[in-house]
Amino acid sequence: MRIDAVTLATVDMSTSINFYEALGFEVSFGGHGSSFTTMSAGVCHVNLTLTGEPGPWGRVIFHVDDVDALHARAIAAGLSPRHPPRDADWGERMFAIGDPSGHELSFARSL
Repeated sequence: MRIDAVTLATVDMSTSINFYEALGFEVSFGGHGSSFTTMSAGVCHVNLTLTGEPGPWGRVIFHVDDVDALHARAIAAGLSPRHPPRDADWGERMFAIGDPSGHELSFARSL
């Protein structure tokens, strides 16, 4: 078994869609004018649900093929990762970034 999708609250659908697109996700359902949108990257899916106020904090960890390339893509898109890619004590190369609603995203690969 694996997690297929994670649903996160957002107060601004367009800003959230633009953020996830900058990281390589594509809209597979819904869109800028929708109250519910699914963003997909391969077999990873993030559902965004429009709410009147920010939801509780959450963290999602995505395993990717090239952490450094994704970090460079985020920087090139004008995003602000919390730190550069690093080798963590638990055996992964990773970096973290906050999405527009304050959810923490980690992108990692096993060392």
